[in-house]
Amino acid sequence: ELLEMKEKYGDERRTEIDYSGGEMSIEDLIPDEKVVLTISHAGYIKRTSLSEYKVQSRGGVGNRAATTRDEDFLEYIVAATNHQYMLFFTEKGKCFWLRVFEIPEGSKTAKGRAVQNLINIEPDDKIKAYIRTNDLKDSEYVNQMNVVMITKNGTIKKTSLEAYSRPRTNGVNAIEIRDNDQLLGARLTNGNSEIMIATKNGKCIRFPEEKARAVGRGSIGVRGITLEKDDEVIGMIVVNDVENETVLVVSEKGYGKRTAVEDYRITNRGGKGVITLNITEKTGNLIAIQTVTDDDGLMIINKSGVAIRMGMDEMRVMGRNTQGVRVINLKNNDEIAAIAKVEMDKDVEEETEGESTETLPGAVDSVMPEFKDVPQTGDNAISNMGDEDYLKKIEEEEAKANEKLEKEKEKEESDDDSEE
Repeated sequence: ELLEMKEKYGDERRTEIDYSGGEMSIEDLIPDEKVVLTISHAGYIKRTSLSEYKVQSRGGVGNRAATTRDEDFLEYIVAATNHQYMLFFTEKGKCFWLRVFEIPEGSKTAKGRAVQNLINIEPDDKIKAYIRTNDLKDSEYVNQMNVVMITKNGTIKKTSLEAYSRPRTNGVNAIEIRDNDQLLGARLTNGNSEIMIATKNGKCIRFPEEKARAVGRGSIGVRGITLEKDDEVIGMIVVNDVENETVLVVSEKGYGKRTAVEDYRITNRGGKGVITLNITEKTGNLIAIQTVTDDDGLMIINKSGVAIRMGMDEMRVMGRNTQGVRVINLKNNDEIAAIAKVEMDKDVEEETEGESTETLPGAVDSVMPEFKDVPQTGDNAISNMGDEDYLKKIEEEEAKANEKLEKEKEKEESDDDSEE
């Protein structure tokens, strides 16, 4: 019988035996398929197959995308592939990596896992920013892209993504943090982006990315904005599309506005900036800045735990030196704690094409017609960019200090590698 089968089906071997014994990694066993990453405001993360997100026509009722804990909501929703990387930056200036396939998989309704349980972060440290990148082994890509960071005291640092292309289990120092300072955010830039930095006293500076030269990973960074007494940075945005993106700022007492990027004239890095929101006792200090378009959604979180969501198309574009309009009515001396732009990749259309009829715990659906017809009140702020010779002198001093620090850090890391 076996001989008959051999006669009937026998042919030449189609497989090839490779005796070289090449190494196989877990990456080789995992297909590079499309997935959806979701990260909640409280830091819970999960990975879901893109096939679970059915595309719906506009006006559909949608399905529930995730179960969140009380007073939590989905803040970051993006399509990725299993072989891409996620970079996590902490308050103390450290960077950690996760391959997308290392993020626990869960259904759309799963709550996910706390990011702190997936990386070796110190108990007293916090994740302040996350960046999705393509293949870190692609030399052309990593040398083209940059990571730009900002601290509370106005220090900005730009480093080539190539410096973060060799992941380490225990993370690496992304920026040297001085005493009484902390990392606020990190963004990926393409070399031609524009940087905007805002402060709690209502100032904002705009300058080309090229004004901040790239430095090594061990450096402190350079001055991004000159702060006045009792002022501090509250956020940084990266602008890649000046024509379509607008700048959203929100104050702690519920006032906010959208302004065209072009209303902020380009200045030198290290200047004092211009007024972005006219701060008064009525508005309270500035607490957040974001780039938004009409298609974006926004979550506003109060200190009392109430979350309100709204569409940016409800808020018309206004002049720069204005008080803005009331975004949310606060009660009993409540204040806004934070805002978050809900980032939704175009490949993940379910929640944007048809909003779910289920509201989040504590959420209030906000449709406020007052945004439509609020009068614009002037735009005559005086720019204070700082003395150019003074800024040039500071830049030279910063470059020398960073060069010295880089050499010290390189020596420390070289010693660490030799010990390993």
